[in-house]
Amino acid sequence: MKYYFQAMRLGRWPRSLAIIIGSASFFFIHQKNVQISDFPEILIRITAAFLLTWAISTVNYLINEVADAPFDIHHPTKHKRPLVSGEIKKWGLLIIGVLLAGAGLFPAFFFFPRPFFYSLLGLLIAGFIYNVRPVRTKDIPFLDAVSESANNPIRFLIGWYAFAATVFPPISLLLCWWAFGNFLMISKRLSEFRVLKEKAADYRRSHRKYSHRSLLFGLILSSAIFFLLYFFVAAKLNLMYLFFLSPMVLIYLLLIFKKTITENSVLEEPEKLMGNLPFAFFTILLLLAFSLSFIFDKVSQ
Repeated sequence: MKYYFQAMRLGRWPRSLAIIIGSASFFFIHQKNVQISDFPEILIRITAAFLLTWAISTVNYLINEVADAPFDIHHPTKHKRPLVSGEIKKWGLLIIGVLLAGAGLFPAFFFFPRPFFYSLLGLLIAGFIYNVRPVRTKDIPFLDAVSESANNPIRFLIGWYAFAATVFPPISLLLCWWAFGNFLMISKRLSEFRVLKEKAADYRRSHRKYSHRSLLFGLILSSAIFFLLYFFVAAKLNLMYLFFLSPMVLIYLLLIFKKTITENSVLEEPEKLMGNLPFAFFTILLLLAFSLSFIFDKVSQ
């Protein structure tokens, strides 16, 4: 049974915490509607939203486990995954996936606003689009990074609609969050291209059409789009404190870029990156700095 739990990748639960960014953005932009007395209800609701998101994210990992098995055998570490190594059966993963999908979607349908349910369903559909043929965007150069990083705005919407019933978040804010995710996904691919070399195309088919130059260009372009949208959001909502934080954000992206082009191992998953104490410290510092926006900035639309 432990191998089935391993295939579920439950250790990646921190990724589902990304919904908090959507919820925090809703409260920040509509803070006049929030009272301190609402805090217990907010805590219960965000916890439930997190658990439902975690369930659907786990389903996506199971889909990935099955769809990627023929390719993971060429990866230096992923070839040890339980399905690839023959420790578990495909049908067992599919049964668990169906049960988890139901456990995530049914409560979302009955106890949350309808846009929350559609956003959660969108996260599940995105997993199929990315992993499963005939679409399988994972095999298409740059579209693989674009579609994988779409999970960022989808999780943002899940967190937002955990509390908002109708109002849609600023599109520029959604695109900004997507561009940051795209930067991370292209960094991962550039790291694979460097470290795995000729074996990279066996593990990820999109590497057959990538080059070091094209990946580097994609990395620069996604970071430029991110900062363009970052400053646009800050100016549109009159968030002056965000302008002051921009050097810290730039340093953060440069730290990731340095790890991408210098280290002799494939760039770690985000939760494993947090095992690096200096990187973890700077991440926490940056999050705390952004949280101060609630004190120093007032939204002006």
